[in-house]
Amino acid sequence: MRVVQASVPASGCRHGGLHYFLEHDHRMFTLDRSADTPLFHQLTDALRRDIDQRKLAIGSRVPSVRLMARQCGVSLITVVNAYNRLVAEGYLQPRRASGYYVSLPSRNLPPLASGSPMAQMQVDSEWLLSHVFADSGAQLLPGCGWLPEDWLEGEQIRHALATLARKTAGSMVRYGNPYGYLPLRQALQLALHGRAIEVDAEQIVLTQGASQALNLCARLFLKPGDTVLVDDPLYANLVALLRIQGYRVIGVPRTLNGPDALQLEALAALHRPRVFFTNTSLQNPTGTTTSIATAHRILRAAENFDFRIVEDDIFADLQTERGISLAALDQLNRVTYIGSLSKSISPSLRVGFIACRRDLAREFAQQKMLESLTSCEISEKLAAIILTEGRHRLSIERLRGRCEQAQRTVAAQLEQCGMQLFHRPSGGMFLWARFAADIDTAQVAHLAAESALVLAPGRLFSSADTASPWLRFNVAHTDHAQVYRFLEQVAGRADLLIGS
Repeated sequence: MRVVQASVPASGCRHGGLHYFLEHDHRMFTLDRSADTPLFHQLTDALRRDIDQRKLAIGSRVPSVRLMARQCGVSLITVVNAYNRLVAEGYLQPRRASGYYVSLPSRNLPPLASGSPMAQMQVDSEWLLSHVFADSGAQLLPGCGWLPEDWLEGEQIRHALATLARKTAGSMVRYGNPYGYLPLRQALQLALHGRAIEVDAEQIVLTQGASQALNLCARLFLKPGDTVLVDDPLYANLVALLRIQGYRVIGVPRTLNGPDALQLEALAALHRPRVFFTNTSLQNPTGTTTSIATAHRILRAAENFDFRIVEDDIFADLQTERGISLAALDQLNRVTYIGSLSKSISPSLRVGFIACRRDLAREFAQQKMLESLTSCEISEKLAAIILTEGRHRLSIERLRGRCEQAQRTVAAQLEQCGMQLFHRPSGGMFLWARFAADIDTAQVAHLAAESALVLAPGRLFSSADTASPWLRFNVAHTDHAQVYRFLEQVAGRADLLIGS
């Protein structure tokens, strides 16, 4: 296959356009020097389009970098950049001392069997993990667990990237510290001091999001077969993680004041758990916050029945007023504290942390090294830049205000749709609501999928994986007429769903 310049009528191209075709089948594509789009993007797009349309056979060899550059009248680096982009996307496959060959990205491979629409999928513990993360602009995501892009301070990340880009290149390519980037740990030390949790930087271990932090806690504190207590309802990914690793999971009912302390004491006396996982502030999914009286009873139960507490407090930044934490009351004796920057900066950075006793921090760092070596120091440096600049505090205040307003708006609208609220949080992301009738909301999620809505049925948040009449709503993604119309329709035909 040889690339040559094509002779075309003047009317066939814009001024400055260069036309080329692949000689073996006389196809043509254009590189336009007068366009704003860089030449390497134009070349990438043209080759990608031909591969997608099967005009280039899978397995065939494309021209060498030097030949393509000469025939197109562009630099070698232009072609190299185009080819590298196509390799990264899976369209080309490099072969040592041979050249580049046409491949096909896995997303373009034909399905093994005829695809089923999302509405036909079973709503189970994998529902949120698979469908709520689908990148589809056609879907509304009232059941998702993150804030909209335009609510977060993307400009802060752009500024931090520019600042980081001015650093020496050597700092970008090495492994990080097993504990994580020290300046970020020092910034978090100050933030925790503001929450009345007194730690030093050596008591903080950075993780790849709060999910890795939860996993490290489970692996360090538990062995298969151990009993673990959890909030019920609870964070959907946590219950799936604990079950997969072979732990016996028992739920402690959630009340308006946090975990039911009386039930916690009874369950601890009966089952002798090793760990209690609890989400203290603006809990996922109920939006409730543990009261100080309940917090004291939880700590007393942990002392009496000798279990550890893992306090997941990733929504603390969204509280309109500083709340109490178990870690502040206990000062990290029995409590291991987990935080995250996903809600306050960006989930894409994947930066979380564990604050704990110094001896446990060493064990967490070792366990982290065994599982994934170090966490991403580039992300940690970006987070450190953002946290140490004054604008972050103002952006958090704006974010709290938006969540508070959305809570009021969505709560009122859900009640108008005939739904009952478990609690009206003053802030945060989530509302826990149900229909008046006793409907299994897994069925409602199926119906919603037909309307391109992704809901989060209560079953996903149940420690027992049982049918539930509850739904979790993310207030930042729920205020949409299509969502409310659907809920009104379900409420109007609830009798058809009961017992079906």
